This record gives sequence, structure tokens and C-alpha cells, in this order.
Amino acid sequence: MYSEKTVQSPLEKELEDFILANDFPCVGAKSALRKGQLTTYVAHSLASAWNDVEIHDRLMQFAWAYQAEPTLFTSFAVIYEQPVSLTEAEFEQFMWERLQSLTEKDGWRGQRPDPRVSADPNDPHFSLSFGGEAFFVVGMHPHASRPARRFSHPVMVFNLHDQFETLREENRYEKLRASILARDEDLAGSINPMLARHGESSEARQYSGRQVSDEWACPFHRPKEALAAVDPLAAVEKSQ
Repeated sequence: MYSEKTVQSPLEKELEDFILANDFPCVGAKSALRKGQLTTYVAHSLASAWNDVEIHDRLMQFAWAYQAEPTLFTSFAVIYEQPVSLTEAEFEQFMWERLQSLTEKDGWRGQRPDPRVSADPNDPHFSLSFGGEAFFVVGMHPHASRPARRFSHPVMVFNLHDQFETLREENRYEKLRASILARDEDLAGSINPMLARHGESSEARQYSGRQVSDEWACPFHRPKEALAAVDPLAAVEKSQ
């Protein structure tokens, strides 16, 4: 998979140790790391667009490398040096600001959303798209209510939607999901109330890790020009 890294930073090493800890529940992330398939990038601030162009470029390269050679258990993680004192609501706000900015850059660069998913965050089949590939995002930060999301710095982990579909086709998804849920319950003492399968409810509700109500509205939209590239009627419908 795509990687330009030659020197590992302390934050990257810390994230690796966090994932490899015995009680960390996501066995998929552990597998990606052990296979050398976790790509990481350290950025300045979750509250700033300073690194957004570079992050988007790396996301596109990551997506294109996967398209050329699909590989199970591979992820792209962005670790932010600051801020480290965010509440859950503040983390969610800045996370969506970054995702909106990255999505707009995807549109400006002529990238079409993955047609296998919806670009509407209210749709149960929603996923983000970068470089033509759909992604599910897992957010982590110091004050996350779920222990599995509680890392020393803000992080966004981009997981390829296609990998989940491949696991389903191979009849491995449900077993992997059950293992992660059981491990997460052991760690936190309860089941994550926000978890749902793709197609049951919008996955946007799960990205930040904060428990949200049924009235929660996702502060995100795919740019009209990018939607029109997939469906010429979409941009018209969105403007009405």
C-alpha cells in the first residue's frame, strides 16, 4: 500500500502502541498494523486547515493504491498534534470541518464520489469518498467517552468501505464484528449505543464517537459539482 514514510514520529509510535495494547478492541486495526498496512500522517491542528491539501493528496494516493491492489485490513490515520483539551462536542465540530474541507478538495480535483454509496449524510448508505473510494471514519481524542476512542491526541482513521464488503462476501464480517463488539464491551463495560450496520442508519452518526440523539443533524454536504459528476440531476435536486 501507499507509504512515503521513512522516519516514525513519537505520536505515530504512541498510536501503534495504543492499538497493540491487549485491551484495544479493534482486531482489524491490530491486523493492519501487524501487516505493515497502517499508513499514518501527523498534522498540526484539527482546528486548522493548514494540512488539508497534503492530507487530501495522501488520501487520494491511498485510495488509488488500494484500487490498483485491493488489500484487506489497511487504514489511513491522521494524528493531530493539537488541540488536546477538546470536549466531545468540540471534537465532533472540528472533525466535520476537516472532513468537509477534504471533501471539497476532492470535488475541486475532479474526483467522483464512490457510486456504491450515498453522498447524503442522512442516507443509511452514506459514506465519505476520496479518490473515488468510499471511507468510514473513526475519530479518537483524549476526552472520548468510549475508552477505545480515548487517545492522547485527536485522530481520524479512514477505513475503506470496500474492505467491509469484501469481508461480507467472504462470510467473515459478522464474526469479526462480534469479536470487536465483545472486546469493546469488556473494555468499556457496555455496548456502544451508536453502532449500527451499514444500511441500517447513517454511519455519519458513528464517526466522532459521541453519543448523539435521534434529532442530531450531520453538519456536512457533498459539493454540488461533485454530485453532478455522478448524477446530473443531483445538483438540481439539492438546489431546490
